Amino acid sequence: MSENLAGLQREITALGERVRALRSTHTMYPGDARSTAEASLAELEYAERLLKDAGAELAGALSGRPEQRREGGSDERALLRAVFSELTVPVILLDHEGYIRRINNAGADQLGGAPGYLAGKPFAHFVDLRNRAALRSWLASVLRGDGPASLDSRTAQRGWVDDVHLTLTRLELPTEPHPLVLVALSPPMHGSEDEGPAPLEPEVEDQVVVLAARRLDVLTRMTRLLLRRSGLALDEVADLLADSYADWVVLDVLDRPEPARARRAAVAGPADAPDGLRASVERAVPEETDVPGRVLAEGESLLHPLIEDEGVLGHDGADAPLLGLIGAGSLLSVPLRGSRGVRGTLTLIRRSNRSSFRLADLGLIEEIGEHIGLAMPPRP
Repeated sequence: MSENLAGLQREITALGERVRALRSTHTMYPGDARSTAEASLAELEYAERLLKDAGAELAGALSGRPEQRREGGSDERALLRAVFSELTVPVILLDHEGYIRRINNAGADQLGGAPGYLAGKPFAHFVDLRNRAALRSWLASVLRGDGPASLDSRTAQRGWVDDVHLTLTRLELPTEPHPLVLVALSPPMHGSEDEGPAPLEPEVEDQVVVLAARRLDVLTRMTRLLLRRSGLALDEVADLLADSYADWVVLDVLDRPEPARARRAAVAGPADAPDGLRASVERAVPEETDVPGRVLAEGESLLHPLIEDEGVLGHDGADAPLLGLIGAGSLLSVPLRGSRGVRGTLTLIRRSNRSSFRLADLGLIEEIGEHIGLAMPPRP
């Protein structure tokens, strides 16, 4: 078995060298992407076979005689874990519910986190909203035993979107009560017709000084807006925030004391939004959604750095989730708190091509929400 593992390690080392060469070729000659992608897919299929061989070796080590496990099983399992971690192809092992069981270093780099942080999280949460439904369907198909699946998709994390080709393979191990799914990531075979919003540069977006200056600028501009007018114009508030701090801004207002229903007072979005999308957001009933419905009911802010449920903002007339249509990556919602309680909510949404909202953003928007609440005219 040790000889088999040594041979496996040699094959993986050679595979890593070929993958690096393909990556360099793709960087130097992006116009020849098709041939590079076809070669990458062939290497990906070979990597899949290597991982199956590694799984068979591991199963043999675990099912051997107790004396053998005591002598060499631990060392062989440690070697197999090292092989998995250092494999240059991004690889993710999912349990039968779609949660990340293990992820190698290349896969963790692809998703923008550390392996320990990513383990235990649903893989679908790191996939762009528009691709999640298809991914879940293919996962279910592979787990049923309908055979391997391949699909083009898009990962979205830390303000960067990346088109990828996913290969899903079912694995059965004697030590696991349920089948697992091995996910290998490679460059996409074909360009996407719907590219979505262009990614921002994370090197700029993540600079602490830049972010702090941006927050101060937004607060200053908002203060000037609230002070220079005798009457509050909520559409101008929404436009200011959509221009400087978010992609979509939604303002809901309670004009009268409870049990009055909230009305959608203002919606601002990007100029390139699909036709009819803004009207769909405007028609959504605030109390019938998790966001901002919960904020209205409980008076507590909500922060979603990563969108897990695309239905929390409501649906359009065709029952499509609004956040999926928006291409949302993160959102936050805060109460508009006046001198006599909650007067409404302020909800901000960023698309998946931008950095996620953080606690510092929540603190800023909570302060702005309180200023708006105090500036609102008294209820009739």
